[in-house]
Amino acid sequence: MKKSYQLLVASLLCVSAKGMAEVDTSWLLIDDFESASNTLSSDWHIRDVQNETNPFVKSPQIALIKQEQASQNRYYLKKPAANGVLGNRKALSYIQLPNTLNVGDTATFYTRIMVESFPNNHSFGLSNQRPADIDKLAYNAFEPMLRVTDKTESDGTRNSGALMVIKEALNGKAKYQDIQNPLNGKAAEPLQEGKWYEVWYVVDNRLKENGGQTYSVYIRGGEFSQQQKVYDNAEFRMKREAELVYFVTIANTGPLKQPYGNGGLAYDDIYMTTGIELSAPVD
Repeated sequence: MKKSYQLLVASLLCVSAKGMAEVDTSWLLIDDFESASNTLSSDWHIRDVQNETNPFVKSPQIALIKQEQASQNRYYLKKPAANGVLGNRKALSYIQLPNTLNVGDTATFYTRIMVESFPNNHSFGLSNQRPADIDKLAYNAFEPMLRVTDKTESDGTRNSGALMVIKEALNGKAKYQDIQNPLNGKAAEPLQEGKWYEVWYVVDNRLKENGGQTYSVYIRGGEFSQQQKVYDNAEFRMKREAELVYFVTIANTGPLKQPYGNGGLAYDDIYMTTGIELSAPVD
């Protein structure tokens, strides 16, 4: 993909299994999954903190490195469990950021995602908690959080499968909303299976009283052929006003009696940089 404008910062050439790619040096790599292993690196914590599978399956979470045949690109495929295995309610995986995002600062995060299949229930974002507390708090370890699911909520509302953000939250009780298409004034369409999307989320970690504890989202892919701002000032889940230190993902099969589905979500090219930066870190 070509950048929308020429960056003024220096760049270097990085050779990987993806071929020759220009990498903007203002971006810091969190993970691009280009190692030779078929599993996540040891930098990742993989935890199944609410494993209610019956019959019991030890470590049911699926965390694989896959390779696209045409491009040889490698990516991370996450599923809460193998198809047909139910009851893994909180399948966590998380990695420490290369730099903390301090209170008072703003940073941009970039992630490519691809829905392997619906039905599913996935969330990803950032946390200001340490590993033991991430495991304990699970969803309430999140601050900025994005969600992909087509599950039916307890009130009967059916999610469409569009990318979602936290519209508002109080004491960990979050109200979600689909990202919006400003070109037609409607909620965005469901994410297309097998289609890669680029997601930029600009994270404002200033104090709440200064207008912070919010994030804004930009996307390219699917109905958005050009980069488009699709949500402004989504809210942090907990608003703890603390430094952000981990990138976190959670998948959930749903309860045994009302399963959501085990469809996978793929991640690739996870980067961060200081300030507001809407270029792509890799061409």
